Amino acid sequence: MDALAGGLTSTMVALSHRSGERSVLRLMTNEPWRTHGAQLTRRERAAQNELVDTSVPSPVSYGLDAEGAATGVAAHLMSRLPGVPAARVEDSAPGAMAEMLALIHDVHPREPFREYESWAWEAKWEVPAWARDPGAWRRAFGLLAEGPPSYDTTFLHRDFSHRNLLWIDGRISGVVDWVETSTGPAWLDAAHAATNLAVAYGAEPALSFLRAYGALTGTRPEPYWLVMDAVGFLPAPGRSPLFGSAGELERLDAWLERVATSDPPL
Repeated sequence: MDALAGGLTSTMVALSHRSGERSVLRLMTNEPWRTHGAQLTRRERAAQNELVDTSVPSPVSYGLDAEGAATGVAAHLMSRLPGVPAARVEDSAPGAMAEMLALIHDVHPREPFREYESWAWEAKWEVPAWARDPGAWRRAFGLLAEGPPSYDTTFLHRDFSHRNLLWIDGRISGVVDWVETSTGPAWLDAAHAATNLAVAYGAEPALSFLRAYGALTGTRPEPYWLVMDAVGFLPAPGRSPLFGSAGELERLDAWLERVATSDPPL
């Protein structure tokens, strides 16, 4: 039994069985996700069950203890996929990510999942102290206040990013962390992947990913969803950011400025 790296919401434990099979146990130990652990683990199991007969390389659900009867917290046991997280984003990664996201969006679940939730709550609409251009943030908040544009309902991973992918020899071998699976606008999923890339590595891989996804799907980025996702990275009042290094905050600021002032931001 070994702890796995990552796991913002949970403790992730790798298990080895006498049969030689390997599995992963998710334990919803971290707040605020622990409070909602039953819903999150049930949603992840449902998503993985939907993906069994698709080409999306998702873990297989083995067992669920949503109420924590055996473990004390909500728990989900699943298969362990081959591959490792990427230490850095290679030039080919944005294209591979776009292809995988388009594949996910082609899934048509038998049972509908919940409608997406915005993480850019109005309580977050405060210009951060580290903003280089406060006007860009105010424009972003104004756009969100107008309300979302119309969209086609799509199956969403809802936390699709380079952090939730496993790789072997430059190809994606696994897509993990399905607790936020939802339905909603496809470009919200793409926006979340782009924001994560921009915060971690800068605008170029994020833009490369958006271009690749747009070319694959024959669609154009919706500024509203790009702005919504970037604003969603602001902390709730009274809480610390999910990340706090000066470089990450500067890159989030630069990305928000780009998506809030360009239409489209490519």
